[in-house]
Amino acid sequence: MTVRRVMGIETEYGISVPGHPNANAMLTSSQIVNAYAAAMHRARRARWDFEEENPLRDARGFDLARDVADASQLTDEDIGLANIILTNGARFYVDHAHPEYSSPEVTNPRDAVLWDKAGERIMAAAAARALELPNGQTIHLYKNNTDNKGASYGTHENYLMKRSTPFADIVRHLTPFFVSRQVVTGAGRVGLGQDGSVHGFQISQRADYFEVEVGLETTLKRPIINTRDEPHADAEKYRRLHVIIGDANLSEISTYLKLGTTALVLSMIEDAFIASDLAVDQPVRTLHRVSHDSTLKHLITLRSGRRLTAVQLQLEYCELARKYVEDRFGNDADEQTLDVLARWEDVLGRLERDPMSLSRQLDWVAKKEILEGYRSRDGVGWDNSRLQLVDLQYSDVRQEKGLYNRLVARGRFDRLVTEEEVQRAAGKPPEDTRAYFRGRCLEQYAEHVAAASWDSVIFDLPGRDSLQRVPTLEPLRGTRNHVKELLDRCRTAEDLVRVLSGDRGRNGT
Repeated sequence: MTVRRVMGIETEYGISVPGHPNANAMLTSSQIVNAYAAAMHRARRARWDFEEENPLRDARGFDLARDVADASQLTDEDIGLANIILTNGARFYVDHAHPEYSSPEVTNPRDAVLWDKAGERIMAAAAARALELPNGQTIHLYKNNTDNKGASYGTHENYLMKRSTPFADIVRHLTPFFVSRQVVTGAGRVGLGQDGSVHGFQISQRADYFEVEVGLETTLKRPIINTRDEPHADAEKYRRLHVIIGDANLSEISTYLKLGTTALVLSMIEDAFIASDLAVDQPVRTLHRVSHDSTLKHLITLRSGRRLTAVQLQLEYCELARKYVEDRFGNDADEQTLDVLARWEDVLGRLERDPMSLSRQLDWVAKKEILEGYRSRDGVGWDNSRLQLVDLQYSDVRQEKGLYNRLVARGRFDRLVTEEEVQRAAGKPPEDTRAYFRGRCLEQYAEHVAAASWDSVIFDLPGRDSLQRVPTLEPLRGTRNHVKELLDRCRTAEDLVRVLSGDRGRNGT
């Protein structure tokens, strides 16, 4: 494997109602999702299928009892909140009082960037639709991770891995990588500590909210390595690594490197390529300290006794990845893998020499440059409350208001994808995963799709006493190559189910 594997991003968006600081966030989030559903028309009927979900299964070999689980962990319960499936294969719903966009499955980091960016456009459109409804109100959405009052909301990455990979190896080799990768992937934040009460600027929005090394939780006692074992696929073949430690990135380069470098490290872990011991002493404490030092000078102590900066630790992984690719693929490595390696190496080199030279590529650097400009112009310290407003405005999803979006519009931020591609991805699914089948069914047979999930599409057909479930347990089937001709030929859902019932395997679902 290289950077190519089944992956995706799910992001909870910050939400506020101007002039109504005590507005019910759950109700407001539902208005956002329902407004977009109303505009789609065809997607309003299909519900999310919770039947095969098991959020309490732990990769360490046990199931957490429901009676001792926190309510926030019971994500397999339908409590009646807005929850729709989009024609691009994504899920758009209310989670923990925030609107959440879960991208469709993709097979590479560039596509992860594309369908994640499509989520930003969908959120902006949903907020605009909510204002147009009768008695509609202005709702602002932010792609960030904290309200700076002690609350944090997540941006989670998902990667399918080989089930045969020992989980202990994943913990051992990923923990130092996650502690240090924030120097590349951090979104930047004004304020230190969970409530932001300590004045200053830090690299990561999420770092201060992590309290343990390994665990099942996602909203309390957050772990660096999450152990949820819910593959949404063939459980004998796959495990889904649920990564909760990343920031919500607007920078396409940050997102690309976040997914691409992690995919490379996972490939090395699967192939038992990492022989060196890079284990970090006190990883949770170190995670916080790395984030708090935007000079990048903090020295991390490894359990071996070595001391090096987060950038130097990332360089260790980068050099290992280059050797791995050369060893396993020689001159036959795919173009995207080589591009991730080259960008990773370049970014780390520039972080060592002059971090501020990356203001066109990395979120935390761009945000820091903007904030330092305000501080210099107005002669204010990090305790000035206006800086938190600037921080928030950076993440506003409106293209005419968000500071990140305004930088892009002025040609001051590098992009990987075109706006035309993003707009298309907002309505169309990836073509090389099962998301293609799911999205096409929502587009083509909407009135007969009763429910769907990552691993199924369920039809409610006239004249049939029971619902018809089409399983999609293999993420790399149900692709355009597998089913386009079939879907083009089947004018009705009844036609499709009849064909699949008689020849399901050959048709790739």
